[in-house]
Amino acid sequence: MNLEDLRAAQTRERATDGLQELRDSFYGDVAAYIADLKEQREAAASAADDPFGDPEVQELTDKIETAEQVAEAIYERRMGKLVKQASLAAAGMPDDVEGLTEEERALYGDLVERIEANKSHVLDVISGDAEPSSTDLDDAASEPLGDTVDETPTDPAPEPSGEDSSAAAAMGGGLDDADEEPTPEPDAAEDAPESDQVPADPEPPEAVADDLERVTGDDAADDEQDAADSEDDVSRTKVRVTDDVGEIFGVDERPYTLEAEDVVTLPEENAKPLVEKDAAEKLD
Repeated sequence: MNLEDLRAAQTRERATDGLQELRDSFYGDVAAYIADLKEQREAAASAADDPFGDPEVQELTDKIETAEQVAEAIYERRMGKLVKQASLAAAGMPDDVEGLTEEERALYGDLVERIEANKSHVLDVISGDAEPSSTDLDDAASEPLGDTVDETPTDPAPEPSGEDSSAAAAMGGGLDDADEEPTPEPDAAEDAPESDQVPADPEPPEAVADDLERVTGDDAADDEQDAADSEDDVSRTKVRVTDDVGEIFGVDERPYTLEAEDVVTLPEENAKPLVEKDAAEKLD
């Protein structure tokens, strides 16, 4: 299993009205392929000095995301066909369950059984041989809640004895002590004579103002330096390729091979023309 096999399966599924034949272990093989890609990415990230900017790590991440999205698209398209085929089988029409995976075969059998059972019940309701399913729900909802409540009175909690109170006090106080708020200590400033109290200065000293201005200036200088450093990096954006483009050479001096359904992170200067020509759609 690889990305080319997934794309081929997706193309065949799009081109046919019925379900294409897949091997029983198709989804398991996809899971094993993606797990192998994740192991390769983890090893590459461990060996790289900068895992977030390493080209190999980024390439493996794009492959993982593309594989997951293609597999999900295949599953969703097949589920629509599977439900339609199950409804025909429940109506007594001939069906074809060849080519289903293990997971799809189990779902198909369950769908057919549920549709047949539901159809039989509805016909019985119409003929008067059965009650609507909502009747039982209404009866259950109308039952008083008080019938299920245990009205047995509970005994009040025993009050602690003198010995228990002494033990609780020895261990740092009982529950009553924890609930009581501590008595605030008297403010020494309130008891001091008015002549001894030092009035608060309503405005900061000039030295503090100078320090604040210096710190603000340092922060602004750091922000300007960070902005200058970020301009040296190539601006990138993540896109999903919607058409087979082939190989291009990025402004970051890296080659990119672009095929439909690929999810890649490209330099902004390379991604913009692709988006404008409807050859890709922006994900960021």
